[in-house]
Amino acid sequence: MARGAHRCEFDQPADVYVINTCTITDRADAESLRLARRARRLNPNARVVMTGCMAQANPRRLAEAAEVDAVIGIGRPEDLDRAILEGAPDRVMVSNLRKIRAPIDTPGVTMAGHTRAFLKVQEGCDQFCSFCIVPTARGTSRSVEPRRVLQALDQLHAQGFREVVLSGVHLGGYGKDLAPPVSLEVLLEMIAERSPIRRVRISSLDPEELSDEIILIMAQSGVFCDHLHLPLQAGADETLVRMRRRYDTDFFRRRVERVLEQMPTAAIGTDLIVGFPGETLEQFEFYFSFVESLPLAYFHVFPYSVRAGTTAAKLDGRVDSREIRRRSEVMRQLGERKRIGFAERFAGSRLKVLLEERAKDGRMTGLSRNYIRVVAAAPDELRNHEVEFQASHVEGATLAGGVIGTEAASTTADF
Repeated sequence: MARGAHRCEFDQPADVYVINTCTITDRADAESLRLARRARRLNPNARVVMTGCMAQANPRRLAEAAEVDAVIGIGRPEDLDRAILEGAPDRVMVSNLRKIRAPIDTPGVTMAGHTRAFLKVQEGCDQFCSFCIVPTARGTSRSVEPRRVLQALDQLHAQGFREVVLSGVHLGGYGKDLAPPVSLEVLLEMIAERSPIRRVRISSLDPEELSDEIILIMAQSGVFCDHLHLPLQAGADETLVRMRRRYDTDFFRRRVERVLEQMPTAAIGTDLIVGFPGETLEQFEFYFSFVESLPLAYFHVFPYSVRAGTTAAKLDGRVDSREIRRRSEVMRQLGERKRIGFAERFAGSRLKVLLEERAKDGRMTGLSRNYIRVVAAAPDELRNHEVEFQASHVEGATLAGGVIGTEAASTTADF
């Protein structure tokens, strides 16, 4: 870091502790405050700086905590640097991101030792789903201009990255705020034509924003991985209405089917919230059956948790916490069967795999383009190379096999 500062582990004594807070649930808020107390115990004389989503959405609660010295909202990098290096001139420095267009600081996010980079092309959200605090915490939807996205791809390629994930808080809202407006379809077409990185993933896209054009671009370009994450959130139409989602279950099924028509080997994942207020046992059983019937590769299950400041927090029909845990476990078990079943489909198949790192058993591990974890015996020099992989059998939800070919020689990097 600049000006003589250096990073250390959070559990070590330090002069300044920076806590990047989450506020997705009330429990996340409590955890952020717990970390502030822990930092103060490690060094009572240290400066404790809170930033991130809770700092943006609920700065007053953080400022009331005796352990907190400064609260810096999102989109104020200079103030954050000052708070770390010198001390903040004000205890609370937070902008109204619903009124001020905060810049997206650095679109390319990389971590030492990783072969995959994350490229943020969009920030903020204007959807206001009833369960979500994100529009308050992250502000209005704003986008990175296509020119900067392409420049970032060039930079990541020069650093040796072979795969990039396009990310955003609400990726489907990309470009609507630009002048002139640009659609996500246009950005993807530009990337397909210009990207020097030939493995590009799309992080998450709401189902109503997955157009036929996007599906065709992905299927025909050879650049985009055959992998989509489409958040369902609930499997009963009555619940989707209460969530203020903009589709129903029939629409979701038809989007999944359309993807698989164009990309038969595609991995489709989703997010599921279980125990949303008003979700009856009958609705959950329909929800479970609906998800069971879908050709999904994997999904993430989230037990509903109250988030103060959202519409859902005021809804009647709270589901008992023990019942939420039971439903979550049932759904997770289904998710594990789905993940294993998807991997089993490809036993005996050839896949293109980006090798990433050495596993504990000595084999090399990596990801296929359609998001299956694989293991194979391979030399270190194949790390960060896309190889032709012959799958032989399944170990849990992991495909085991061997390398039968490598990509053409190209620029590599030491990570």
